[in-house]
Parts: sequence; structure tokens; C-alpha cells
Amino acid sequence: MTLASFPRGFRALVIGASGAIGSAFVQALTDDAGCGRVDALHRHSAPPIDFDREASVAQAAEAMAAHGPYHLIVVASGVLHTPAFAPEKRLADLDYARLEQTFRVNAFGPALAIARFAPLLDRHRSVLAVLSAKVGSIEDNRLGGWYAYRASKAALNMMLKTAAIEVRRSNPGAALVALHPGTVTSALSRPFRGAERGRPPADAVRDLLLVIDRITAQDTGSFVAYDGQRLPW
Repeated sequence: MTLASFPRGFRALVIGASGAIGSAFVQALTDDAGCGRVDALHRHSAPPIDFDREASVAQAAEAMAAHGPYHLIVVASGVLHTPAFAPEKRLADLDYARLEQTFRVNAFGPALAIARFAPLLDRHRSVLAVLSAKVGSIEDNRLGGWYAYRASKAALNMMLKTAAIEVRRSNPGAALVALHPGTVTSALSRPFRGAERGRPPADAVRDLLLVIDRITAQDTGSFVAYDGQRLPW
């Protein structure tokens, strides 16, 4: 597919490019004949970006400034579980280390990425999209559980919404949006029947790019699902 709303030769940057969805974004943008440049950042890229190392975020942004301005920046990081922990089912499962690690990857790191990379956005037409999740919606929470993941995505949504207000003042051509990809077949969803319920990452990214292509500057600060549905905060 081709992103028709972006200028010919547009520049894109994917942060968290080693994951299932991030790598699918890189591939789809590389295949887009209208995209002139795709940069991919992850822990082992050059420069590296690692949300466990705060300084790496600013250093990566400084290094990538020479390749901008960017018309599209995607922050595709996320963690639901690790070999050391699973998402909580009840309050008694909460512990500080699990909360801290989940927030670092899902909220703190992406927030710093927004802060450091938003100045690299093109001033005429640009989108900065962070991967959120519908379970981060406070209003839509009817099942409970998954405390750290839900709360970290809710925190990310607030960071994005607040940043969108500020960025709009200095760059009215930019849109900052939170996107819900749906259930995707990946290491994140695999323990929760993701292979049965999910879609291939390439399909999810195709849908998300269709949504991004329709985003305008007036949509900044929105929370949008892969099918274009506006989600409640």
C-alpha cells in the first residue's frame, strides 16, 4: 500500500523496530514506493535506543536529527509479560518490580521518545503514533485484571494527550495519536491464545497505516483503533 496523504519521498522512523509490530511497520514502509527513507531503532540498532537506559533516548534523537524532518514516527514498544512475570489477575499479585518494569517500557520510555523525537516532526504534514491498547481505556475497563499493563497504557494515553496539546502550539501541522492494533500474533499475545485470536503483524500494520493515512492535524490527541473507531479514554 501507499500512504497517499504524505508527500512523495516522505521520511519515516520506527522506534521499537525489533518487535513483531515494529518490524512489520519497517517492512511495510520499505515496500511503500512513496516512502523515501525508513529508519529503524531498537536496542541493537545504530544508534541504539533502550528504555532501560534513559540517556539512549536523547542520544538517539540527536543522532537521527540529521535525517529528518520526519513525516511519520511510530513508537511500537510494549511489554505485557516476561519470563519473570505474567500479567496480574488480582490485587494480591501486584509487586513493585513488575509495575516498574511494565511502566518503563509502556509509559516512561515512550513518553521520553515523544519528548525527544517530536521536535523532529515535519512542520507541514506529520504524524507521531504510539502503540497503545484498548485495555488502557479507563472507561472501557469492565473485566479488571492486568493491573500493570492496563495502568501503564492508560498513563501512556495521558502522556500522549497532554503532549499533543503542547506540540500543537509549536507545530500545528503535526498530529500525535495513540493507536490500538487489536490482538496481533506475537510473543506478547502468544500465552493468551494470540495465535488463535490474533492477526498476523503485517495485517495489523496494514490496517494501522490506513488509519494513519486518514489522520489530519485536527485529529491530534486522539485514541484510535485499527478499524478507525475512536476509543474512549
